[in-house]
Amino acid sequence: MHWRKSSHSGGGDGDACVEIAELPAGVAIRDSKAPARAALSVPGPVFAAFVEGVKRHSRG
Repeated sequence: MHWRKSSHSGGGDGDACVEIAELPAGVAIRDSKAPARAALSVPGPVFAAFVEGVKRHSRG
């Protein structure tokens, strides 16, 4: 699995964020500070709706 962090990760070494990995049927999400712990997986449309909600909220 290829994990990646957001380009909007926190300052410093960027460890105050989550990482995501694409799955065939969705997206896996994990805590970057505890990568050995279990990851949460959600269907692609659910993750897309979450990202859109975050974008709308951040605009104001």
